Amino acid sequence: MTEAILLVGGKGTRLRPLTVHTPKPMVPAAGVPFLAHQLARARAAGVDHVVMATSYLAEVFEPYFGDGSQLGLHLEYVTEKEPLGTGGAIRNVASRLRSAPSDPVLIFNGDILTGLDIGALVATHTGSGADVSLHLTRVEDPRAYGLVPTDEDGRVTAFLEKPQTPEEIVTDQINAGAYVFDRSVIDTIPADRPVSVERETFPGLLAEGARLQGMVDSTYWLDLGTPQAFVRGSADLVLGRAPSPALPGRCGERLVLDTADVAPDAKLTGGTVVGAGATIGTGARIDGSTVLDGALVEQGAYVRDSLIGAGARVGSGTVLDGAVVGDGAVIGERNELRDGLRVWCGAHIPAGAVRFSSDE
Repeated sequence: MTEAILLVGGKGTRLRPLTVHTPKPMVPAAGVPFLAHQLARARAAGVDHVVMATSYLAEVFEPYFGDGSQLGLHLEYVTEKEPLGTGGAIRNVASRLRSAPSDPVLIFNGDILTGLDIGALVATHTGSGADVSLHLTRVEDPRAYGLVPTDEDGRVTAFLEKPQTPEEIVTDQINAGAYVFDRSVIDTIPADRPVSVERETFPGLLAEGARLQGMVDSTYWLDLGTPQAFVRGSADLVLGRAPSPALPGRCGERLVLDTADVAPDAKLTGGTVVGAGATIGTGARIDGSTVLDGALVEQGAYVRDSLIGAGARVGSGTVLDGAVVGDGAVIGERNELRDGLRVWCGAHIPAGAVRFSSDE
């Protein structure tokens, strides 16, 4: 298995303000763009050709990754003129694939952090003779997801929309966002219009009698669709809970990038990341959080499970707990921001202006 399609065209609306200036897959997680972790794992699994299906802020990807040679990959970029959905994006890049009709092509979403055994998914696909194989994972509460029941041989029997009643929860297996398609199946997806693989392609194939195989792999899996999930994913990478060959340092309580300035008595724990050129003042305590490049956290500030954008400033004595501060924002001293509060890029909160708030 030598090539893959990476779906990186989403606008990342739920991640704003992180995605105002940066496409979701390029937001730094554990010191590098999240996409770098996915590419490194694909390369480790034997992939050498990746076609990126881009759309939102498409011009950002190629200047960073180039032709992929530094990663041991050959990267190509295809930009959608209009949003095409997951299936439409796959079909839109089909002309760049090199595979024969019966060859497997790996497809994965640009916002899922997972410990999936990619090789095992491909082996499941080829061994079962499937037309499409899906990575499935089990979740405690599947009500927010589409359910994918399988028979005793792992063959998918249905695709069920988000269940509304206990009786509708017939399985805890959900679509985990990674697939293997036979190359020929990709060509059957309608061209030049929006298509959802989840709502149209997969149910249509099932109705036509195609074999769709599910492989349950319940190792680490996290949808990075919200700021809180993104912060958690970054911390889990640093702590070693989520695997990645792209981590720019050793696993541990903290990851401090070169040129960052951290006061000797500052305490960094819980997988905290401090980006290049960032400054952490004396007595600051930062737990399970991400401080992006060039940001400043002043003395005595307390930051927990939060993300501080590039070039932002957090004043002395300020508390951030589950908050997101956009690029270039300024939070004056002695503020208290909690429970999902998001500060927009470039915003300025005066000293002592906010003692508690939430996203309600």
